Amino acid sequence: MPLAVGSKAPDFTLKTKTPDGLKDVKLSEHLAQRSVVLLFFPLAFTGVCTAEMCDITSGLGDYEKLGAAVIAVSVDNPFAQEAWAKANGIKVTLVSDLNKEVTQAYGVLFKGIAGIGDSAARAAFVIGRDGVVKY
Repeated sequence: MPLAVGSKAPDFTLKTKTPDGLKDVKLSEHLAQRSVVLLFFPLAFTGVCTAEMCDITSGLGDYEKLGAAVIAVSVDNPFAQEAWAKANGIKVTLVSDLNKEVTQAYGVLFKGIAGIGDSAARAAFVIGRDGVVKY
């Protein structure tokens, strides 16, 4: 079951790949400044996920106007995420949950996707600055 509205969002520190190397992204540090829209998606380099992240990228300004940061989580490694983002102009902060710990903590682990292994299910959480799941 996905984490319920009203639940305390589990904090995490995951890696993202930047031009300067790997960088930690910590949920609580973002929440100290703004609300967070946390998006889980199955896999980079797939059609639906590419379209989703390109659409989110085109609307990032709208999220910023609402005072929200967008962080997208997949079980891909950060190097694959970076290559995918570069190839498709994706500007969303992508973080790697390679060990699937955060995906499990949020209750959105998709078992046996396409017969190739476990992945993140497509899911969205809106987390308030108080760290509580609002949606």
